[in-house]
Amino acid sequence: MAKPNYSYEKRQRELEKKKKKEEKAARKAAGLPPEAEEGTESSDQVQGPQSSEPPTDDGTPAAV
Repeated sequence: MAKPNYSYEKRQRELEKKKKKEEKAARKAAGLPPEAEEGTESSDQVQGPQSSEPPTDDGTPAAV
């Protein structure tokens, strides 16, 4: 039976941590929030701010 190569496994974990850290630094430099993932957008970014006015029949906010 082959002996496990713990050094290789440790190096792979270190490389993965380094990659994640670099990605986080890149997101931070780009001005995105830390919890934002690449390729995903929150509903606030997609829909924009919601009006407190109820919509009229045609879907636009009612004028006051």
